[in-house]
Amino acid sequence: MSRRHSFYARPLLTAAATVTVLAGTAAAAPADASPGRYTATAPALDDTYYQDAVGKTGAELKAALHTIISDQTKLSYSQVWDALKATDEDPANSSNVVLLYTGRSQSKNDNGGNSGQWNREHVWAKSHGDFGTSTGPGTDIHHLRPTDVQVNSTRGKKDFDNGGSELGSAPGNFTDSDSFEPRDEVKGDVARMILYMAVRYEGDDSFADLEPNDQVNNGSAPKMGKLSVLKQWSQEDPPDTFEKRRNDVIFEQFQHNRNPFIDHPEWVGAIW
Repeated sequence: MSRRHSFYARPLLTAAATVTVLAGTAAAAPADASPGRYTATAPALDDTYYQDAVGKTGAELKAALHTIISDQTKLSYSQVWDALKATDEDPANSSNVVLLYTGRSQSKNDNGGNSGQWNREHVWAKSHGDFGTSTGPGTDIHHLRPTDVQVNSTRGKKDFDNGGSELGSAPGNFTDSDSFEPRDEVKGDVARMILYMAVRYEGDDSFADLEPNDQVNNGSAPKMGKLSVLKQWSQEDPPDTFEKRRNDVIFEQFQHNRNPFIDHPEWVGAIW
């Protein structure tokens, strides 16, 4: 067992007695009744998990983070269903999940492909790099989220940008012919998921080198935009309790890796 992972073999409740990571401020996101139970501490993470990244910037930081977060357990696409029921559990109702774009709390068991149900949304659209649902980026739950079936279809493979017409079925979300704008409460979440993917998948395995760029209409290229907007969203919507808890659940229970931009939002600007 690596030094990073062995540290977390003891309950996080003990470690969480000290200062927690960068408290979030997104008011409309679900609140965890006991956030300290799930939130690892900044000093603990920096002294263990991120020890090889601390103090670096730019390409050096990106490379160090890639090495760190590539140490993960991979899930099958069928396993994603159950994983999302844990990662996106509604803290106010353990029988439900919270849907990314609508914010709706819905039964964990009401999942599938029918109208009104929830399904698995690839925030980094799987056609951008043509990775499909094979084990790897296609099943990485750091960017897979439960979403309303119809809203998932409307978003499709569009890049992210500001503007468009508001969705009647999901107020606060906007779309046009080539882009999608999520509701304000999860704009930063979306940005940090996209940037996680760009660091985790660098083309040194059987998958494409995923990179953000500052355009839309990226088609099947392994690119996702719009970087300038994603950076703005990350800054304006910092990690909240729900997002930080999700990061911890993925680390503790499933993939055993973290999204570094949730733990250190300032690393977005340090790399891009």
